Amino acid sequence: MTRELTVVSADGSPLHVEVHGPEGAPAVVLAHGWTCSTAFWAAQIRDLAADHRVIAYDQRGHGRSPVSAVCTTDALADDLEAVLRATLAPGERAVVAGHSMGGMTVMAAAGRAGFREHTAAVLLCSTGSSRLVAESTVVPIGAGRLRTWLTRHILGSRAPLGPVTPVAKRILRYATMGAGAAPHMVEACARIVHACPRRVRHAWSDVLHLLDLDHGVRELTVPTAVVVGTADRLTPPVHARRIAAALPQCVGLTELPGLGHMTPVEAPDLITARIRELVCTYPQLKEGA
Repeated sequence: MTRELTVVSADGSPLHVEVHGPEGAPAVVLAHGWTCSTAFWAAQIRDLAADHRVIAYDQRGHGRSPVSAVCTTDALADDLEAVLRATLAPGERAVVAGHSMGGMTVMAAAGRAGFREHTAAVLLCSTGSSRLVAESTVVPIGAGRLRTWLTRHILGSRAPLGPVTPVAKRILRYATMGAGAAPHMVEACARIVHACPRRVRHAWSDVLHLLDLDHGVRELTVPTAVVVGTADRLTPPVHARRIAAALPQCVGLTELPGLGHMTPVEAPDLITARIRELVCTYPQLKEGA
């Protein structure tokens, strides 16, 4: 069973939300990354919806959520809180999985009352909390001011991505996926990323450049698992290791050999299995609820 609804965030921004699976089943909430949409989680939704209630939403300006003038990490946190409160019953908790900017959304919301009320455990996929542009290896030169400058201008380009061509797919594979990514995975990611409006892509690139959510990692007190691909150029493993070391309750750091930034697409079965493991391990209802 699938239903769609519109959830209104704290500043009035409407968010497109999808709820898949049987009512009353354990809940999973999926937050996608920069330039993506709910379509990014297609494999997880397909598998988990058989016996979970899967809640996926489009980040503001992405997918079917309208473009918003407000692009901040506080707005991302507001949006996640709004989705949790609109889709979960009082006292009900979900496993929340965030990929890339979706993981940053989780870190931004970590200290919020609504997040803590409704979150049993977290999975962070291919994400970072600070120094994103400085530590990206998309530009294949040594670290330093030149690489940081080039990376910022490439990721923040206002130029349209254009149609999904063979050249575009090769560029996307290099920047965001492992060398062994199957053609259908590259095609799917390219179509999702190219659908993101360029003004949205540019606006959020500025937010990512200035990102500092190290405090959010320390406030993420629920059990949290971390996954990263060893060939991730956008958020290299140094980010995952730093997050895992700072988390109050890290329940595992998994480094996937040869995989890039798009881990839920590149390793769908593994990511789904990790979500299932968290659902089985951590209770969905608070004591006394």
